[in-house]
Amino acid sequence: MMDSLTGSLTIAGSGLQAQSMRLRVVSENLANAESTGKTPGADAFRRKLISFENITQDGGLNLVDLKSITRDLSDFRIERDASHPAADANGDVKYPNVSTMIELADMREAGRNYEANLQVMKQARQMISMTLDMMKER
Repeated sequence: MMDSLTGSLTIAGSGLQAQSMRLRVVSENLANAESTGKTPGADAFRRKLISFENITQDGGLNLVDLKSITRDLSDFRIERDASHPAADANGDVKYPNVSTMIELADMREAGRNYEANLQVMKQARQMISMTLDMMKER
């Protein structure tokens, strides 16, 4: 059986990995926020959505794991620009369904969650180190 401090490190590590994946998806969305189709009438980039699930590891640890990365099926933003290479017959261009404000809020939340998990790891490491120091003194 795993001790609680080592378990804390494992749990926080899974949280760090999850938030890292979340930041990657947000980065892709932001990078493609203006990516239109290449041909007239073609679909633009679709926002990616990430979801997680709880998994129980041997020893009773509840970890977070990637469940899926899917595409947001909400409507594209349509703008009229007949001179654009991706404009359809009506002069409309499909732009990605990415909201920069939503992505920035997601990035901030993921960053805070990442920092919280990192702090848990630092605290657990410090407690393990203090315990080892106390055992050496005996």
